[in-house]
Amino acid sequence: MNFFTRWFKPSTTESIEDSQGAPENQSPNSSLLNSATHVTAHDLISLQQQARKLNLYQGSYASASTTGSHRSRFRGRGMDYQESRLYQAGDDIRNMDWRVTARAGKPHTKLYQEERELPVVLLVDFNLGMFFGSTNSLKSVVAAKTAALIAWAVASRGDRVGALLITEGDEAETHKELPPKMGKRGALQLIRELVIHSNPQKAMQTTGSHTSLNDQLKRLRHLAHPGTLVFLISDFYNIDDETTQHLQRLSRHNDIQAIQIIDPLEVTPPPPARYNVTDGERSGILNTRSKKGRQHYQKFFNQHHRMVEDLMNSHNIPLLQISTADDVLLTLQKNFGNSNKRSSVASRAA
Repeated sequence: MNFFTRWFKPSTTESIEDSQGAPENQSPNSSLLNSATHVTAHDLISLQQQARKLNLYQGSYASASTTGSHRSRFRGRGMDYQESRLYQAGDDIRNMDWRVTARAGKPHTKLYQEERELPVVLLVDFNLGMFFGSTNSLKSVVAAKTAALIAWAVASRGDRVGALLITEGDEAETHKELPPKMGKRGALQLIRELVIHSNPQKAMQTTGSHTSLNDQLKRLRHLAHPGTLVFLISDFYNIDDETTQHLQRLSRHNDIQAIQIIDPLEVTPPPPARYNVTDGERSGILNTRSKKGRQHYQKFFNQHHRMVEDLMNSHNIPLLQISTADDVLLTLQKNFGNSNKRSSVASRAA
């Protein structure tokens, strides 16, 4: 466990909760503090209309097998004529292209591009390091909102959405699997779990060993069947050499989009000072007064971000960073808005 990524296990949340008291005693800032550290079902459900501004499927070609509204790499019977080719043993005779056959003097058959459903599975990482934020909100809140917006965007297309949520604690509590469900049902089942797993009070009560991201990626391979669009939402502090093997296997049959949740303090050191820091178990002093201390700080985070970028590039996985200082919807819109064609994960499959 590195000392930088777990400064603030949310030990200050109790004081925030206690200071709110009864509704009539709430301070003007209590609701802002609550929204910065917690998400409610109402918060995430209210994102449904905003999610319609997102288009996760630009240029998307799924390879699932259920009828739906997305074009498939598979060619078969469907509404859209694709091409004609020489007849092969086993081709459906009902698809014979008699005009081309007569012109070429050899039997030809028509190929069609079927419409297929595109299932989506999200891996959402709520390791203890995600319960930190120096600006607008905790990284856990940003992750929950990101996941909810994606889920609503999927639901608006009538597709199935499922998830694997990662937490820390005893072995039996380190993950929650949500098999993909259709439309609104899939989005709502995810929202219920996001509210639970992004709660900092739950994180404070965590006991047991730290979660292995690699173990969960291995589990994800069984949840995300071939042809699934996969979103990885994490700060990616638990990656290592083994991670590349799991991503390689996962990317063979699925399109993947990585979303890295960061905080401004993971990009630029705080003002020169001595800071008390804790990971919830141990305490120490972070000294940014010295030039050497600031350089060491900057080097650590630069190396981490470069490692994440190199890992994703090596598997041709698009990487999007969302900061706790960002507007989550606007950041997603820039990458998945209707007018943007650069960062859609599935565009490389067109």
